[in-house]
Amino acid sequence: MTYFEEIHRQTGIKHRHGADWQGIDPEFAARLRTQNRFQTGLDIARHTARVMRADMDAYDKNPAQYTQSLGCWHGFIGQQKMISIKKHFGTTKGRYLYLSGWMVAALRSEFGPLPDQSMHEKTSVPALIEELYTFLRQADARELGVLFCDLDKAREAGDEAAAARAQQAIDNHETHVVPIIADIDAGFGNAEATYLLARKMIEAGACALQIENQVSDEKQCGHQDGKVTVPHEDFLQKIRAIRYAFLELGVPEGVIVARTDSLGAGLTKQIAFSREPGDLGDQYNRFLDCEVVEGIGQKGDVLMNRDGLLMRPKRLPSNLFQFRPGTGEDRCVLDCITALQNGADMLWIETEKPHIEQIAGMVDRIREVVPNAKLVYNNSPSFNWTLNFRQQVYDAWAEEGRDLSLYEREQLMSQHYDDSELAIEADEKIRTFQRDAAKRAGIFHHLITLPTYHTAALSTDNLARRYFGEEGMLGYVKQVQREEIRQGIACVKHQNMAGSDIGDDHKEAFAGEAALKAGGENNTMNQFAA
Repeated sequence: MTYFEEIHRQTGIKHRHGADWQGIDPEFAARLRTQNRFQTGLDIARHTARVMRADMDAYDKNPAQYTQSLGCWHGFIGQQKMISIKKHFGTTKGRYLYLSGWMVAALRSEFGPLPDQSMHEKTSVPALIEELYTFLRQADARELGVLFCDLDKAREAGDEAAAARAQQAIDNHETHVVPIIADIDAGFGNAEATYLLARKMIEAGACALQIENQVSDEKQCGHQDGKVTVPHEDFLQKIRAIRYAFLELGVPEGVIVARTDSLGAGLTKQIAFSREPGDLGDQYNRFLDCEVVEGIGQKGDVLMNRDGLLMRPKRLPSNLFQFRPGTGEDRCVLDCITALQNGADMLWIETEKPHIEQIAGMVDRIREVVPNAKLVYNNSPSFNWTLNFRQQVYDAWAEEGRDLSLYEREQLMSQHYDDSELAIEADEKIRTFQRDAAKRAGIFHHLITLPTYHTAALSTDNLARRYFGEEGMLGYVKQVQREEIRQGIACVKHQNMAGSDIGDDHKEAFAGEAALKAGGENNTMNQFAA
């Protein structure tokens, strides 16, 4: 429905109520409706699911059409990302938001900062989804408010061409509301707990949920040690639970991202149930590190029959069972194929380093069974990108027989090498990593989990050093405010960004000439008009 069609609709509503509604302006009602396109979180989930599905189809046709996101821990952060993306690139297409469980634990828990081990309140995840979309919808309202002002000014000036352009801009407005890939960790309990939390997250607006195959009560960050995985059937129960939540809430296009932590997980809590040799439980159990038992074993042993031999799985004092070393990639491949064959839409393989061929080697094997397998990949700040890629170039040069006498492999992080030929080549590989991995390794979506955690720390450190040092107020003005003005950062007018101009529009509609507006000539934000 166009803007003027909405005005016509609101006019009809007003006329049906006669003189009782004489103080109601149909056009302002139309503006409110236009500024609030999404009435509920489920409206958002349905819209963004369709967006994401269309992007997935486009990627299948052309891997250059990969997507990206940055992790968020506050609604304002997500809002500013999308405003910046529209400012610099003109469209939000292919750019999402990522909701990191790590950042929820570290920054949003009532317990204070926590490690990424599912100890935070599970309700904090849907609460953050709702907060993110509240800020994104406010960004829509703010941007449309500017367009309404343009339309009013054009009308007042009698400029029909400008009015037509403003109307077209309103009708073609692109929303800041984009897909959020939300981290549900390992489901925060059993399959029923996963289903209940998934419902809350979808109702808040999430169209894509990422779940991992770790044990809920032993969950670790993907880049920590001590990870414990569950048998496939346990994980598939949770995938089915999430799908039922999507179906119940009328979002059949909802996306499930199945994450495997098996590459770095050497432990399991359970021996899988198996009905017959070769079934999924038997395949899982064959990865267990076992030793042949003579006789009937010892008291307290857990024993299993493998190919006619009595075997004792190695069990730790923690009561966890150990996998055979070197089986991580094989377990990842089986995890991924199984998840895709049982309702998951995409994969997430958590790795210990950003190495395209390592990822591609597993994806090639997965695609032998599921040809259109796609990945979400964590471009993690837990990786030392500089050192990893310099070492990758070093190793490649060594294979080529090139002279490496100027370099020490273990010291390549040193600033001494920053301008070297090796470092320049490594930086180019970092720059093209996402593009190259999308083409070679089936990665549809690249994300950075914790970017704003690190940027907030870095910028705060720089500001504190300058402001509390000899620069004083110049430390803020020169490095922050002056740059905001010169780079056109909308937040330099922080009152406007917080919604004061939207509030003025409302006051004028509600009170007419009696409105006490904040945006008059004495508002200090006018100092930034230039």
